[in-house]
Amino acid sequence: MPGLLSRLTATIKAKLSSLLDMFEDPRETLDYSYKRQLELQTDVKKGVANVITARKRLELQKSKLEANITRLNEQAREAVAAGRDDLAAIALQRKMDMMTQADSITAQIQDLQRQEDKLTDTARKLDVKIEQFRTEKETIKAQYSAAEAKVKIQEATTGIGEEMADVGYAVQRARDKTEEMQARSEAIDTMVEQGTLEDVLGNKDLVEKELEKIKSDAAVKRELETLKQEVKR
Repeated sequence: MPGLLSRLTATIKAKLSSLLDMFEDPRETLDYSYKRQLELQTDVKKGVANVITARKRLELQKSKLEANITRLNEQAREAVAAGRDDLAAIALQRKMDMMTQADSITAQIQDLQRQEDKLTDTARKLDVKIEQFRTEKETIKAQYSAAEAKVKIQEATTGIGEEMADVGYAVQRARDKTEEMQARSEAIDTMVEQGTLEDVLGNKDLVEKELEKIKSDAAVKRELETLKQEVKR
């Protein structure tokens, strides 16, 4: 049973493959693959844009922290000058906290920069591959279209050849029929001349023809006798 099921599965796959080959247009397949690559390209570029946006946002936060650090440092100086070491200590503590945050943000910015560089390089390589694929795709499509057109022309030419063969056969048949009809016409003429056709159609016409011939011969003889007598005179 497992062997039969395996053979049945293989047969179904073969049939499906044959059916797909029959309806598959490689040009459509290539265009679909190209479309999917363009979608991937768009996704990569969106990823690069998102990373850049995140980096820019962190850089803005870092700039604000650095501005606050500078301001706190000045406040600490003013507090010391005013004899308020307690206020100076508070300002310096806040300054240290912000410097820690700034260091953390700097690390995040560097990490995002590395991601951005990798994605940018990936996008650049992907652009090259997609352009190469597009060129190859169009070349293959042109070759397929040319081959398809050639096949259609050959099929059309073959069809014309078959039709011409049919035409030649029809002409030959017409000639044969014409020659046959001409032969029959000539045969009928011969039969008419020989009197065979009248004999076939009925004895009355033949008898009448013979009687007319006898009368004609008798008239000729009478005319001949008349001429002889006139000459003797």
